[in-house]
Amino acid sequence: MRFIAGLWRLAIAAMCFVGTYEAWSRPEFWTYFTFQAGFALGFVMLWAGAASILKGVEPPAWLKGCVTLYAVVTAVVAFVAMPPDDPAYVPQVLGLMTNTWLHRIAPIMAVVDFVLFDAHRRFQWHYMFSWLIYFPVYLAFVLVRAALFPTAGPAAGGSPYPYAFIDLNALGWAQFGVNCGKLAIGFLVLSLIVFVIDRILPSKPLLG
Repeated sequence: MRFIAGLWRLAIAAMCFVGTYEAWSRPEFWTYFTFQAGFALGFVMLWAGAASILKGVEPPAWLKGCVTLYAVVTAVVAFVAMPPDDPAYVPQVLGLMTNTWLHRIAPIMAVVDFVLFDAHRRFQWHYMFSWLIYFPVYLAFVLVRAALFPTAGPAAGGSPYPYAFIDLNALGWAQFGVNCGKLAIGFLVLSLIVFVIDRILPSKPLLG
């Protein structure tokens, strides 16, 4: 079963790297939360997949839980908040748009991996909060970059804000703060859900 788990994880890593390959030629794409989170997921899944097959050292529970949380966030944002991708502009691999691999399929497979192949009851209660450190760091990165490079993209017209719901120029500080507060609550709720699922499931992997 460890070989199946390893191949599953390597497949997730491949999807993440396929989904982020555009950013290597267009660095402004790294401003997107989903590209950053997707690359992190790919790295951790590459590590976990190799460790499963070779009986090596697995990624720490905190790190595995963190990338799983942000995979869930990526999927929720993709399904709920983002408009459909235009196949005229988004590259395709094996008949599917790279954004579909990165934003939908890879996160769903990461959740399946977490439920079926991970050992559970390893998360400490404070992980729910320490996992969220990335969120304010990401927002600070976006704001600082926008101040330094106000026309650098990646959004249409050269806007440095990757998402309309954190576009400070369009929203103003008050609405920006409200939106960030809502996002923080959403992140915390999802973090709590990941933590609770880990506590409910048996300590040994369901498969393996």
